[in-house]
Amino acid sequence: MVKFSKQFEGQLVPEWKEAFVDYWQLKKDLKRIHLLNPENTSVNKQPKQESCFSFSSLRKFSLLGHQQREHKVHRKLASSASKGDMYETELLEQFADTDAAKEFFILLDLQLNKVNQFYKAKEVEFLERGDSLKKQMQILVELKTLLQDERAKRSSAQDSKEDVSISGTISCDEESTTDKAEQEKGQDNPTDESDKSDVQYEDCSKPDELSKSISSKRVDGKFRSLSTRVINCQGKNLRIHIPLTNPTRTFSAITYLLWDDLVNQSSKKYGVEGSRLHINKTKLHHAEKMIRGAFIELYRGLGYLQTYRNLNLLAFVKILKKFDKVTNQQVLPIYLRVVESSYFNSSDKVLKLADEVEEIFVKHFAEDDRRKAMKYLKPTQRKESHSVTFFIGLFSGCFLALLIGYVIMAHVTGTYRPKSKTNIYMETVYPVLSMFSLLFLHFFLYGCNIFMWRKTRINYSFIFELSPTRELKYRDVFLICTTSMTVVVGVLFVHLLLIAKGYNAQIQAIPGLLLLVFLLVLVCPLNIIYKSSRYRFLCVIRNIILSPLYKVVMLDFFMADQLCSQVPMLRNLEYVACYYISGSYKTQDYGLCMRNKNYRDLAYAVSFLPYYWRAMQCARRWFDEGHTSHLVNLGKYVSAMLAAGAKVAYEKERSSGWLCLLVVISSAATVYQLYWDFVKDWGLLQPHSKNPWLRDELMLRRKFIYYFSMGLNLVLRLAWLQTVFHYNFGNVDYRVTGLLLAALEVVRRGHWNFYRLENEHLNNAGKFRAVKTIPLPFHEVDDQD
Repeated sequence: MVKFSKQFEGQLVPEWKEAFVDYWQLKKDLKRIHLLNPENTSVNKQPKQESCFSFSSLRKFSLLGHQQREHKVHRKLASSASKGDMYETELLEQFADTDAAKEFFILLDLQLNKVNQFYKAKEVEFLERGDSLKKQMQILVELKTLLQDERAKRSSAQDSKEDVSISGTISCDEESTTDKAEQEKGQDNPTDESDKSDVQYEDCSKPDELSKSISSKRVDGKFRSLSTRVINCQGKNLRIHIPLTNPTRTFSAITYLLWDDLVNQSSKKYGVEGSRLHINKTKLHHAEKMIRGAFIELYRGLGYLQTYRNLNLLAFVKILKKFDKVTNQQVLPIYLRVVESSYFNSSDKVLKLADEVEEIFVKHFAEDDRRKAMKYLKPTQRKESHSVTFFIGLFSGCFLALLIGYVIMAHVTGTYRPKSKTNIYMETVYPVLSMFSLLFLHFFLYGCNIFMWRKTRINYSFIFELSPTRELKYRDVFLICTTSMTVVVGVLFVHLLLIAKGYNAQIQAIPGLLLLVFLLVLVCPLNIIYKSSRYRFLCVIRNIILSPLYKVVMLDFFMADQLCSQVPMLRNLEYVACYYISGSYKTQDYGLCMRNKNYRDLAYAVSFLPYYWRAMQCARRWFDEGHTSHLVNLGKYVSAMLAAGAKVAYEKERSSGWLCLLVVISSAATVYQLYWDFVKDWGLLQPHSKNPWLRDELMLRRKFIYYFSMGLNLVLRLAWLQTVFHYNFGNVDYRVTGLLLAALEVVRRGHWNFYRLENEHLNNAGKFRAVKTIPLPFHEVDDQD
């Protein structure tokens, strides 16, 4: 049977952990009571039916529950100006002699007050967000109704393919669509990558300021929104904000801005009022999608708050039962009566709002189909199958057996010896093996990251915005790795065996066909082999390649960072593609691509591309959010590009001048990157932290792991020194040495990933961000705006 402490820790909301009952500290206090009174002599003298409370003190407890009270240093009752109801327990004199019992109930009261305050604050936040969404929904419904009426009127006169639009004013019952709660709280600005908080994780931002921070541009000294439309609603101007999340919206918004400037200038010149606003079906579809996502996040937050209430109530029951068992008293029915009547357990506003959200979602977004609505509001997670674990073990054994056979065959034929007769193999086939090895090593480390994130309760699904029904579990990742590498090593083992038997010209296309099969599986449109994950991966790669035009989210720049560690794999992919597309495999002329100037230029570009993509993402984030820290981060990737360029130039012309330049630029880039790794990405090296040179909050219990990790990251960051010193390991081919060094960089990146997300999670937990805030499409603006 699972202990309640394990069950409690496994079910609580990770970002709200500090707001839950400190069940573990209460258990420690109970152990102290038990140790101080091992025989419970003073307690056993009392009849069992008596409790540690007197009726008078219990009445005082109940009365104090409706007054404003707090605990002073000497734990005496005193009035306070703090807001909210505070509880304090008074014990009978015969039981008050035990200091441990006093401290236990003081801590228990503090936990009850903490739970009540947090629950009330979150309840107010969600209720006000719900009111705002209802107003947004009302405006959307009225606009859709007007659009349908307009289309009905023009259906006979207009072509059906033309996008019908409406213009003019609409009527709405509410005075404002701005979330007043978020206006009162002030803006919690998203920080740079050291703070690891993106716009989509903000819980307390003003919608208007949020919309301006997402898509704004400085024009003539003023920030103007690029993706907004303004309509009039009962004399109030409402801005329609559609975030610039893709190239189509970006170009459309820029075009609208330019056209709007031209129209306004001509209107002012000739004294004509501005053009009328047109709202078409596409704009309403985007607005509806934003509101639907906001309702889903609100419902998720309400579910978390219900879980918060149920788990805390259960924790109070469990700890009071343990107290009764240790002290041989009957405290549970008395104290539990107060807990059950406290605010967090007695308020039903959250339940009512959840029911309202369900009704609205079923009516407006699911066509009155409740089952369809629940697929969005309460998605069910995939059940883990034991067959996955079985096949992981099966393919792991097959991979190891085939790898041993491949190594023995390569040793017998002398394939990996330098200046061997099988140099063609190393030039044509080995890049394929090297590419797959680096790729699936990286993927395997990602599976290890998922395992550690889940074990340490790091909410990576929320950070990456992964769907609970489609995300890959660590077992799925391990299955993909073992299966893929079994296929790769098996095919190359058979290929090497055929070469040893004298089949050369007839089998040169096998490695190319192997790569082609994997590419076809990646883009396969059939719903097989993790289609949703493959599609998400391709979308992320598309976002990275077109990064200046797509809004950058956490998963995008996290994946771009992975590509920065896979430059050798990308160069191998480029060479293999050139070798097989040009038809060189037919003549085994592996030097054809190297003699081509265009290929050499492209090889230089491939070395820069990952850093360029990442730099463009930093530029886009600066454009969206306006934080100069993103420009500082951009400088890090510019220094990496300069170091990569110096390395390529030195490999081309090995002179002392280029060597000195390489050492200087690479050293500066390494220091830059190490500072960003430790201070910004990992949040470490804080001089005033309670954990020396680390940070206050740590997910791992043993501190030396963090010191060791910083040292390991430093050593692996210096792998570029191989370019200067040219390490060789005996009679091993230099390409094998290059693969080992590239694998070390992949290992460093996998090691870096854990601490990167740990710091991101702690920043979310520090601000109690458990659900993301979707920017709303309709916002009230002033006439001047």
